[in-house]
Amino acid sequence: MSAINLKTLSHANILKFFNSFDTVLTDCDGVLWMHMTPIPNSSNVLNLFRKLGKRVFYVTNNSTKTRDGLVDKCKALGFEATKDDILCTANLAACYLQDLGFRKKVYVIGPEAIATELEQVGISCCGVGPDVAKQNTSYSSFKKDPEVGAVIVGFDEHFSYPKMVKAATYLRDKNVHFIGTNTDERFPVSNHVVIPGTGSLVTAIESCSERKAVIMGKPEEYMVKMLTTRSTFDPQRTLMIGDRCNTDILFGTRCGCITLLVLTGVNNLSDIEKWKKSKRKEEQDLVPDYYIHALGDLLSYLKELETEL
Repeated sequence: MSAINLKTLSHANILKFFNSFDTVLTDCDGVLWMHMTPIPNSSNVLNLFRKLGKRVFYVTNNSTKTRDGLVDKCKALGFEATKDDILCTANLAACYLQDLGFRKKVYVIGPEAIATELEQVGISCCGVGPDVAKQNTSYSSFKKDPEVGAVIVGFDEHFSYPKMVKAATYLRDKNVHFIGTNTDERFPVSNHVVIPGTGSLVTAIESCSERKAVIMGKPEEYMVKMLTTRSTFDPQRTLMIGDRCNTDILFGTRCGCITLLVLTGVNNLSDIEKWKKSKRKEEQDLVPDYYIHALGDLLSYLKELETEL
């Protein structure tokens, strides 16, 4: 356990830090942007990493965009990116079923992005969009689609009681695959409103179906598998940047990466201090190697060291 403030390092140790990795994995929400507002200088830092020869991957649990959609967002907000640089859970869910040789239909609780990624690998789906509870409705009359062989739960603003009924009913059949895109409890936002995340929806379906979902996103192993198939991945030469310790930092720790927490999203210094004092390994594993207030704070160091890197 370390949690070293990068700002306290000497010039020589900062240089050593930047020379310790060749690949950068970065979370997006809370690290690079808040919705459509980029966090100051975050794009400059990542673009300079690329200029200096670092391989940059955008590794997000967010299921609301396809890889193409995330490339468009990156470009709109000033981040250099190609489709091959993106690992997002809408795509991972489709890849997971493709790897299984899945040929049936998917019931989706989630956004259009999941449906699009499924369609791109030749898998049909249903369920996307509103499914509103109606008065005097007998849910016991629900008739299952016999073609459905999987349930995927992602972020869904239309989450409803009828969707819970349908998902849990399909999942009574143990042969039906149960996939959750991620376990993020809430979204990082810049005000005091709590925005429930996909993890809250996955937990609800797990509870009523009495099943556990296979999770696509950080910190689980499928994202590691996809990363290794798409690149030459050396964890010991990789920096994982995130704002959420139980997904981003834990993912990096489990992989054996160098971990950097930014304080612009979910977790803060009081969380780190609590976990450093804990005797529980699962909490100690949440402590990052380094932290910094914001990703943009690295820019001055990078510019100063550019000729030495």
